[in-house]
Amino acid sequence: MSESTAVNPVYDAFRGLRQRLSEAIVGQAELIERLLIALLADGHLLVEGAPGLAKTTAIRILASHLEADFARVQFTPDLLPADLTGTEIWKPQEGRFEFQAGPIFHSVLLADEINRAPAKVQSALLEAMGERQVTVGRRTYKLPRLFLVMATQNPIEQEGTFPLPEAQLDRFLMHVRIGYPDADKESEILRLARENARSVSSVATGGFSKRLTQDEVFSARQKVLDLHVAPQLERYLIELVLASRDARPYDAELARRIAWGASPRGSISLERCARARAWLAGRDYVTPDDVRMVAPDVLRHRVLPSYEAAAEGWDGERLVRALLERVPLP
Repeated sequence: MSESTAVNPVYDAFRGLRQRLSEAIVGQAELIERLLIALLADGHLLVEGAPGLAKTTAIRILASHLEADFARVQFTPDLLPADLTGTEIWKPQEGRFEFQAGPIFHSVLLADEINRAPAKVQSALLEAMGERQVTVGRRTYKLPRLFLVMATQNPIEQEGTFPLPEAQLDRFLMHVRIGYPDADKESEILRLARENARSVSSVATGGFSKRLTQDEVFSARQKVLDLHVAPQLERYLIELVLASRDARPYDAELARRIAWGASPRGSISLERCARARAWLAGRDYVTPDDVRMVAPDVLRHRVLPSYEAAAEGWDGERLVRALLERVPLP
C-alpha cells in the first residue's frame, strides 16, 4: 500500500465497504470488485449469470451502504418506456400536466433481466445511461449525478427474450460473467443463510449503519484519475485496443476471426477500470496486471467475432484472451 492511500480516509471508507460486501456476499469476490470499479469509474455493468448467484443481493447491499436511493425494475415483454422513464400526468384541478418520475431517476438502478424487455424499453435505458438525461414530451430532465445501472441477463433461457443490440452494448462499462461458487464457498453460504434466518437485523444493511456519502464517492473518483500511468503502459493499452481492430501484425488467422474491434470508448473504459482496480489495491500507480485483469470484462462485448469464427465457437471473450496472449507486455 502506498503512503498516499494509507492515510486517505476516503480509501479507508471504500476498503471498509469492500469488507462489508464480502462478509454479506460469499463466493462472488469478482462481482464485488467489478461493482466497486464501476462506481469509481462512473460506468454501468451488464452482469450475466445463472439465477441465484446473488446478483440482486450484491447491488441492493451496495446501495444500502451508499448515501443513495435504490430501485429495481423487473424487465418483461409488456414493459413500456414510460414505465421506466416516467410520464406526464394531467392534473385537471390545476389544468396542467405534471411529470411523474420513473424508477430511472434513482441513483442506483437494477435492471433485472434486461433482455426480456422489447427494443424500445432497452433503448430508453441505454439512452439514459449514455446521455444522463431523459426527454419526455418537450422537456428534458437530468438524472442524478451519482447514477449507476446494473443490468442482468439470464444465459439459460433464450425463448421470449430480446437480445441487446451489439452496437448498443458499448454503453456498458463492463460485461461481467459470473459462475457458481466452489464447495467451500457453498458451505459458507449455507452458514451465512442460517445466521441471517436467525438474526433479527436485515441482511440488506449488513448490520452497519454508516453509509458512504456521495461527496466521498466523487472524491474517490478524482483520486482514481490522479493515479500514475506510465507512458509504456498507456502504449500497451492502446496497442491492445488497436489489435482488436486489426490483429494482422500479431496473428493473421486471429485477424480473420474478428469482425469488429473496440472503439475509443473501449480505450477510455479500459484505462479507467485499470485505474480503479489499482486504487482499490491501495496503489497510486497502474500496473500491466491491472490492465490485463479488467480487459476481458471491458472488451468482451466490444470485440465481435466474424460469422465464420462464431460458427467455430469463438466469442468476444475468447478473442480478447487471444489478444492478451499475443500483444507483448511493456
